[in-house]
Amino acid sequence: MSRPENIVMIGATSGIALACARLWAAEGKVAFTLVGRDAQKLDDVAKDLRVRGAAAKTRVVDFHDPRAIAALAEETGKDGAPDIVLIAHGLFSDQKKCQQDLAAARTAMEINAISPALFAEAFAGVMEKAGRGRLALIGSVAGDRGRRSHYVYGASKGFVERYMQGLRHRLWNTGVSVTLIKPGPTDTPMTAQLKQKGAALAPVEDVAAACVKGIARGRAVVYAPARWRPVMLVIRNLPEFVFNRMNI
Repeated sequence: MSRPENIVMIGATSGIALACARLWAAEGKVAFTLVGRDAQKLDDVAKDLRVRGAAAKTRVVDFHDPRAIAALAEETGKDGAPDIVLIAHGLFSDQKKCQQDLAAARTAMEINAISPALFAEAFAGVMEKAGRGRLALIGSVAGDRGRRSHYVYGASKGFVERYMQGLRHRLWNTGVSVTLIKPGPTDTPMTAQLKQKGAALAPVEDVAAACVKGIARGRAVVYAPARWRPVMLVIRNLPEFVFNRMNI
């Protein structure tokens, strides 16, 4: 009998992470390690996945504690490296609040940049030793170019992109794939404020399908949905004198 696929999800209560987990659970035998900060929410996700036939255990971890992150990676790697690690936590920060409150800006940058990078580094070490695995991190199209509307959030996602590029370079030819996922605005609880303002949001199921497919194929970068790739190519390459006149 083949063993279940071992999947670790960091920020397992996020909308995109849950949608990905449901797709993986539908594919066959899966054993999830669900990592988050809220025990009750993690239990709810675990129950959802168990009903779908998957095994699931939960771990509450301090996302700002490097020692706790390292211990989690070491513990999950004792019986062999995970097949997939998805790092999905984040905070859609209020730009104006970050401008006025440096503590808010620091929190946004820590949870969107530093914490995901530390998780990626910790699990990369476990996977590199095993010589296998798929490491994926959810960034954002916002990291492609700094914009006045949310540059604290965008800068954090830009940091993550450079970090993942370096990690991918390091792990090339080791048997470990490194995937950065760049969703556009997605219909999840995190973007509820955007939905209230009438923003066009992609269905979370479509974004999750693109994530799961890209991870399985070992893609370096996945835009989700794919239409964001040409859109962001244009935005990245607009001359500064044109871009600065745009209210985006």
